[in-house]
Amino acid sequence: MSKIIINGVDGNLGKQVVTDIINLIPKKNVILTAPSKEPLQQYQKLGFKTAVVDFTHTETLDPIFKDADKVLLISMPFVGKKRRQAHKNVIDACVRANVKQIIYTSVLSSANPLNPSIENIDHGYTEALIQNSPLDYIILRNSLFAEAFISDYLRAVNNHEPVINKNMGTGRVWFISRKDAALAIAFALNNTLLHRAILNINGITPYSYQDFINVANKVTGANIKYKQITDKELYQYFDSIHVPRNTDGDFSKSPIQATSEGMVSFGTTVREGFLDVPVSDFVQLIGHQPITMEYMFKHRDEFLLGGRHTTEN
Repeated sequence: MSKIIINGVDGNLGKQVVTDIINLIPKKNVILTAPSKEPLQQYQKLGFKTAVVDFTHTETLDPIFKDADKVLLISMPFVGKKRRQAHKNVIDACVRANVKQIIYTSVLSSANPLNPSIENIDHGYTEALIQNSPLDYIILRNSLFAEAFISDYLRAVNNHEPVINKNMGTGRVWFISRKDAALAIAFALNNTLLHRAILNINGITPYSYQDFINVANKVTGANIKYKQITDKELYQYFDSIHVPRNTDGDFSKSPIQATSEGMVSFGTTVREGFLDVPVSDFVQLIGHQPITMEYMFKHRDEFLLGGRHTTEN
C-alpha cells in the first residue's frame, strides 16, 4: 500500500487537489494535512486519514512523513524568509523521513536568475534545495493563475471602474487555471514514471493583457479599457486602495487578496518576457487540453481567486 501525503488542504489549491485525487488514488493511501484541526474535519467525514502538520513546527513533520512514497509541498502563500524557512523545513524532514519523492509547486522561469519577480527568489531557492538533496522529485512550474486576473477584472466591472491599470506592457502570458494546476498535481501524485522531473504547467494560448481584456469584454459584455502604466505608478495605485506591499501587511481593507510587491514584480516579469514560455507539459501529463479563457469567463463564478488561507504560526 502506498503512502501519499497531501499538505495544505486548507488552501484553495490543496482543496481542489483533494477533489481530483478521489478519482485517482484510494483514500486509504492518502493522508491529508493542514496546520490546524478545523479544516481537516470535513475530510475526516469523507473517510480520509488526516494529520495536523505545521511547516513552521518541525516536530509535526517527521512522524507523518515517515517512509512516504510522495509528499506534496504546495508553495506557501507568504513571501520571503519565513516561506523559505518553511519550505526548507519540509525538504529536510522529507530527507530524514526517507520520503521517496517530493512534489513542489513552483512558477515558470523560476530558474532564470534575471527573473525580476520577488516570488522567484523563494521558488528558485526551494528548487535548488530539492535538486541538491537526495530526494527524487517532480517540480511543477505553474504559469500565472487566470483566477487572479478574472477576479481583478470582475472587481473593476462591479465597481464601475472603466479602466484597469497594469504594468504588463505588451508582454504575454500563457495563463493556466488553478483547477488545471490542481489536476496536474493530482496526476503527478499518481504518476510512478516521472523521476527528477521539471514540468511547465502552462496554457496553450498566449495572451497580452489587452488580449485578456478583449476576451473578457466579449464574453461579459463589459467595456473595460487597459491602460499601460509604470511600476511606480502601479505601486501608488495599490497603496491608494490599501493593498499591502507584502504578506506581513493588513489585508482587512484591501479589495485584492494579494500583495502589491507580488503583483507589480509579476507585471514586470510579464512585460520583460519571462512568462512568454510556449512550452507546456500539461497535455502530456493529463491527456487533454487545459481549460480555455473563454470557458472560464462563461463560468466565471467557478474561477475566482478566493481568500488567503494560511494558518501557520
